[in-house]
Amino acid sequence: MTLENLGIHDFWLFVAAGLLLNITPGPDAAYVAGRSLQLGWRGGVTAALGVGAGCLVHIVAAAAGLSALIAASATGFMAVKLLGAAWLCIMGLRMLLARAHPAGEAAPPPAADLGQVFRQGALTNALNPKVALFFLAFLPQFVDAGAPFKALGFLLLGLWFDVFGTLWNIGLAVATGRAAARARRSTALVQGVNRALGALFIWLGVRVALAE
Repeated sequence: MTLENLGIHDFWLFVAAGLLLNITPGPDAAYVAGRSLQLGWRGGVTAALGVGAGCLVHIVAAAAGLSALIAASATGFMAVKLLGAAWLCIMGLRMLLARAHPAGEAAPPPAADLGQVFRQGALTNALNPKVALFFLAFLPQFVDAGAPFKALGFLLLGLWFDVFGTLWNIGLAVATGRAAARARRSTALVQGVNRALGALFIWLGVRVALAE
């Protein structure tokens, strides 16, 4: 099956635009870098994988038409928006109030902590309706609406975008974690990262709550 059968056009323009969008600093990159500073490169990589998993929810939803349904339904959009905003703000407050526990590179974070980091990254992305609207606005520009297999076209482009974005975030996580291995032994720095991540989550929650 060719790209034409999937309705995909201007593929290399999509690749270039996707690369620029993925490497542009944003909340996901800030979360990944913050977890690398806090927990080492393992924590950052786990956060990157979580964000990528959350993004998959929006890709599948866009391909299935569910994102369009939420965008067209004021009640559905409002429900997802408020749920996501509340969760983000609660997590932000928990991070702001958390006590610092500095750790060196020789003591990797326990699996339970990494599981929580993964879930936070995934839910932060999956519960953000603005991400769904982004895919709904971005992907149709490169897929012919009359193509018989346009859903597969949406899925293919979305997966490419997500995979490259995840790889970029993994690279960011490793670079940040390696550079900050010594600094993480500072209790003041760890506490500062906790507060910065907490403020980031609350800021994202407010943005989601105010989204129209």
